[in-house]
Amino acid sequence: MREIFYNAALREALAEELARDPRVFLMGEDIGTYGGVFKVTEGLLAQFGPQRIRETPISEGGFVGAAVGAAMTGKRPIAELMFMDFAFVAADSIFNQAAKMRSMSGGRVSVPLVIRTQQGGGRGNGAQHSQSLEAFFAHIPGLKVVLPSTPYDAKGLLKSAIRDDNPVVFIEHKLLYPTRGPVPEEEYLIPLGRAEVKRAGRDVTIVCYSRAVLLALAAAEQLASEGISAEVLDLRTLVPLDKAAILESVAKTNRLVIVHEAHRTAGFGAEIAALVQEEALDSLDAPIVRVAAKDVPIPVSPLLETQVLPQENDIIAAVRQVVRG
Repeated sequence: MREIFYNAALREALAEELARDPRVFLMGEDIGTYGGVFKVTEGLLAQFGPQRIRETPISEGGFVGAAVGAAMTGKRPIAELMFMDFAFVAADSIFNQAAKMRSMSGGRVSVPLVIRTQQGGGRGNGAQHSQSLEAFFAHIPGLKVVLPSTPYDAKGLLKSAIRDDNPVVFIEHKLLYPTRGPVPEEEYLIPLGRAEVKRAGRDVTIVCYSRAVLLALAAAEQLASEGISAEVLDLRTLVPLDKAAILESVAKTNRLVIVHEAHRTAGFGAEIAALVQEEALDSLDAPIVRVAAKDVPIPVSPLLETQVLPQENDIIAAVRQVVRG
């Protein structure tokens, strides 16, 4: 099977859905001539024209609001936020309009909107361009939240998100764009709400998503040389959440480490820990451990950034703690 870059997999998903459904269109800053800040939309303007690939002013509140309206009236827009941090500018449109319209209308109004964006640190972009904010969106009923870790997942999940009749926040990680992986040439979809075991194990479960999956897999490889068998479970979507997959893995390994790049306090890892404590406490042979970013703004300094964001060694230390005590 061919291997392509993460951003190319996303581009293929967009191109295929634009060609399949005339209601689909893209809107966002620098997505046309420039091809997007991470080149996900490169070439789509020439292929589909300015009516389908719409450049917008620097006004997230304006174009996300327009996307919500377009979705409510029969289109299937994909609005790109250049950085996740800018979602707060469009907060009313996302949290109070897109998320609530289907429920408030008794199902008469749907909002088939995808908000594509990227988040995370690792590039020295500073506190206003490096946050991981998935927990904000997962907290609001009515929004689906997707965080793919591989090119294969990115393409299959994006196509499913575009076809979904609910608003979907599709979150990428800026350090995943240059990663490569196998992606079939034939069409495929990955259902939202289905986790995947990326590496089977017997001694401990590592639950993670987005770029943390790559760190967890690297840590699991190192731990295997120490005789510790770690199972890496990639959630892929937070809403809907594959609770059954989490509980099944914990029932097998009896230990749980949760990894995400978002800040520790009120991060989504706390929700996973609560789920396991409430529904699988008897399966645990050790306390649950969370590996997450420290509760400080993300620094610009690369050295300080590595001290704040979770690293491979942090995961290894957490697994040793729950396995060996």
